[in-house]
Amino acid sequence: MLLINELLAQVEGKTLEFKRDLSSPDKVIRTVVAFANGAGGTLLLGIEDGSRRVRGIGDPTRTEEQLASMIWDRIEPRLAPELHIIPWRKTYVLAVQVFPSPQRPHYVKAQGFPGGVYVRVGSTNRVADSAQVDELRRAVQGRTFDEEPLAGMNTEALDFRAAAECFAEFRRLRKSDLRSLQLVTVHQGREVPTVGGMLLFGNDRLKHFPEAFIRAGCFAGRDKQTILDSRDITSHLVPAIQEALQFVRRNTRRAVRVEQTRSTDAWEFPLLALREAVINAVVHADYGQRGMPIRIAIFDNRIEVENPGGLPPGLTIEDIRQGVSKLRNRVLGRVFHELHLIEQWGSGIQRMTGACREAGLPEPQFAEIGSGFRVTFLREHQLEPGVDDLNRQIIALLRKQPDMSPSTIAGRIGRTSRATRDRLARLAELGLIVAVGSGPRDPRKVYRLAQGGSVTK
Repeated sequence: MLLINELLAQVEGKTLEFKRDLSSPDKVIRTVVAFANGAGGTLLLGIEDGSRRVRGIGDPTRTEEQLASMIWDRIEPRLAPELHIIPWRKTYVLAVQVFPSPQRPHYVKAQGFPGGVYVRVGSTNRVADSAQVDELRRAVQGRTFDEEPLAGMNTEALDFRAAAECFAEFRRLRKSDLRSLQLVTVHQGREVPTVGGMLLFGNDRLKHFPEAFIRAGCFAGRDKQTILDSRDITSHLVPAIQEALQFVRRNTRRAVRVEQTRSTDAWEFPLLALREAVINAVVHADYGQRGMPIRIAIFDNRIEVENPGGLPPGLTIEDIRQGVSKLRNRVLGRVFHELHLIEQWGSGIQRMTGACREAGLPEPQFAEIGSGFRVTFLREHQLEPGVDDLNRQIIALLRKQPDMSPSTIAGRIGRTSRATRDRLARLAELGLIVAVGSGPRDPRKVYRLAQGGSVTK
């Protein structure tokens, strides 16, 4: 039985929507289609979507019949969700429960296929692009994109030496293992690489999948206006993970944590959590999309790890928090499991969260952003009030390259030496940086970030 009180306490999202009435039937139909193509959902009719005020419906039986006919007539393949008339004080609410459909992709009949295929992104309905339509079809058929054969190639398109090096720590890889790992498959009587084989060990991977790389950037402040460091990591995907973590280490710093009578060195972000986020991004990326690589962005107050492709059809963020897993790329997942990069299916999100808790950091944030998925790690402390973007840029410079002179810093931030010295003095007063030299007038004095638990920026 649906509990209206519980639903009213929630906000609209991937599996919940409120509608005042049937005055916009097209929007209602699009929502039903998007729910069926995704993780399902509940549509409540008779509730204002902004205020969540229950207005009710005047003739619930007639409205129920009208909506049932609309859903049956306007959606292909046909859907039959559950409709419930629920009493609410002196009126009624009509609830439409839509379940994930085994016949997806569904579409709005008047718009045709594939233009009428909708998916749910947050609290909005979006027209599915071709990659999303293909993924919906594969999900019903029990296939994944990386299992598809690349019919126009042969096994020489794979770099067996690179694959053998990845497995060397665990076992000696034989060419016959390529088939058991599904890096190659038999197609029309001959062996050809799979998409997964090409993504992992292809000689010309980027020619066939131009976005199958990691783009890493470090930025001054809290937006992407000023780039301090950047790199496109185009190595094979397995070693690319370690290279990505090296980039993060280079652009973050160690923090000294004082615990009672002893101090310990630790990275300001737990590397275990970042490692899990990068591995998840690589394994769960939608490589059928074009125009978006895997991205790592380091800001003054956070790190974002983002991959193309939202959650696989049928999953919600609450599901993955609970350890529910659905592999978008089974070949990649199998290889990463054999390489001990994935320990247990569905454990990555929980390991990220646990590592952040142990480090005293906020739990990571998870969000579907457009056609991508993003994990955000927040820094432990915020900068002092009054530290503006230019001062944040100075701190970011010293994080990347400690022991810089005032004149060097002035040149980097585009300010005069005097104005820069004033800023450096203020940051030193706040305890965010320290001067290193023989005295206040030492011409060779340099600055570095302050050490200690209070500075984690």
